[in-house]
Amino acid sequence: MTRAWEADPSAELVRRLGKSAAELGSTGGDSGCPDIWELDNGDIAVIGRDLTSAYESRLPASVAIAADERLVIIPRIMIVTAKADIPDA
Repeated sequence: MTRAWEADPSAELVRRLGKSAAELGSTGGDSGCPDIWELDNGDIAVIGRDLTSAYESRLPASVAIAADERLVIIPRIMIVTAKADIPDA
């Protein structure tokens, strides 16, 4: 079965949407930080905590996570500050 959309692994990170986790105080300066990036093909990359296994048994009926997908969580403040960088259409 062919998917309507497929991620392009060759796409490059172009620009951060919103502010960095350090600017927002959402990191302890350890080995990882949540982030949101626009790719050169217009897709969006989200770096967050993988909580797929914590949520998969509680997903709404209309939500499915494929074997090659993950549900990631980022701090609310990150998407709120990214809003200005996200086009309306």
